[in-house]
Amino acid sequence: MTTGTPPPTVPKRSRARTFVPLGIAAWLVLEIWLLTVVAGAAGGLTVLLLLVGGLVLGGYVIKRAGRRAFRNLTETFQQQSGAAPAAAKPGSEGNALTMLGGLLLIIPGFLSDVLGLLCLLPPVRKSVARFAERSLEKRMRAAAPGSFGDAFQQARIHYPDGKVVPGEVIRDDGASSYPDGASSYPPRDDRGRRPPLTP
Repeated sequence: MTTGTPPPTVPKRSRARTFVPLGIAAWLVLEIWLLTVVAGAAGGLTVLLLLVGGLVLGGYVIKRAGRRAFRNLTETFQQQSGAAPAAAKPGSEGNALTMLGGLLLIIPGFLSDVLGLLCLLPPVRKSVARFAERSLEKRMRAAAPGSFGDAFQQARIHYPDGKVVPGEVIRDDGASSYPDGASSYPPRDDRGRRPPLTP
């Protein structure tokens, strides 16, 4: 009779590891085909000028979005340090999608250029931001207790003006223990607006 460890089980290959390389290969083949079609119809010089134009435009878009993100970060730090809060400027949101659009413009190819230009359109940015927020909220609601998603959900408190403030939610479900054996905390008399928490 022989004893030993059971043979190791081979982990299942995820769908993403299967389909993402296939999608990238199909995208590259489509980009090369589009380049040859446009080069045959308009000439190689036109294709070269279009690729260089996409490179320049993508670099400009990324540089501008990076400056805007840095300016927003600086204003946020100034607000946290006690300066007067500034009003939100139009177009200050969606920097990530703008940078993605610039990166797609830099990548050589016409399909990536079309997708990059779509990322720069304000209606597309707003719809993608709404979709991302809804999907994140759905995942946070479905998070199992004790998981990272549950901790992230508990660490967000929405103020009425739309700002998200980090914090902790303490639920009074009867299982909590209070100091000095009391059944609840004493009522508070400081119901006004509190100053921001700064380290």
